[in-house]
Amino acid sequence: MAQKEMYDVVIIGGGPAGLTAGIYAKRAALDAVLVEKGVPGGQASITKGVENYPGFIEIGGFELSDKFYQHALSYDLETIRDEVTTVEPGSEFHSVRLAGGEVLRAHSIILAAGGTARKLNVPGELENFGRGVSYCATCDGFFFRDKVVCVIGGGDTALEDALYLAKITKHVYLIHRRDEFRGSRILQQRIFAEPRVEIILNTIPTSILSDDNGVRGVALKNTVTGEEKELPVDGAFIFVGFSPNSSLVPAGVKMSASGYVVTDDKLETTIPGIFCAGDLRENFAKQIVIAASEGCIAALAAARYVETRKGRAKLA
Repeated sequence: MAQKEMYDVVIIGGGPAGLTAGIYAKRAALDAVLVEKGVPGGQASITKGVENYPGFIEIGGFELSDKFYQHALSYDLETIRDEVTTVEPGSEFHSVRLAGGEVLRAHSIILAAGGTARKLNVPGELENFGRGVSYCATCDGFFFRDKVVCVIGGGDTALEDALYLAKITKHVYLIHRRDEFRGSRILQQRIFAEPRVEIILNTIPTSILSDDNGVRGVALKNTVTGEEKELPVDGAFIFVGFSPNSSLVPAGVKMSASGYVVTDDKLETTIPGIFCAGDLRENFAKQIVIAASEGCIAALAAARYVETRKGRAKLA
């Protein structure tokens, strides 16, 4: 447990954004601590393979996450394995309360709690994650080159990723529970014009089917007729939404309509000294490299903020 009276920065979340923030915070000579309740690396650590992080043609998600973690530790970054329960902004300092009872005080906070892909919650889904079930086409699509896959969902992300997968796979089934898509019209037009995408509407998956090699198909049910069937596929890409882990975001921080934190170009929120980076932030795309870059920006901005505060305190 930490015993320090005051930190320069408390980083909440140990994914790519949080760990990179830790590296840059220590390089900026900040007295920093990172709090993570789970395995370092966040969602990245449970990704089977990563092929789009610069410098690595192919690397396992856990291995890449461990490299992030070991790099941060090489700067003697203090880490606490605990759950954050509340973040309490203040005029003099900010407080972070942990489930274990400890309260951390700091000049600045970096929120890097990330988010979680929504699940179908059907049999075989979690058991086959990384074995044919994926929540990221740009991360895992390459593994299904010239194979048959299905995309489940009807929003912009599902349509965009179905189009992306159509470029590299043999055939894409696009499965949606309603009779029309929620995605933008321009994306729908592209979907309808893509010969490799076959649309299946008014249909829900009831289970993910697998064998020793991973996913072999999906069990489907028509919501209108009640008809059930099995669809042979090599992979199932699920895009039914992404939930930001926003429960810790304090009141007073501006949020988007979809629950993401809104920041300025320094990644500072509407509360001075509280920054946000990674998948919790309202940004263009959710990728490891983007989360890492935002962790860097947030740490550098936090360093400037802390330096300014300490300078003012000396003059007072």
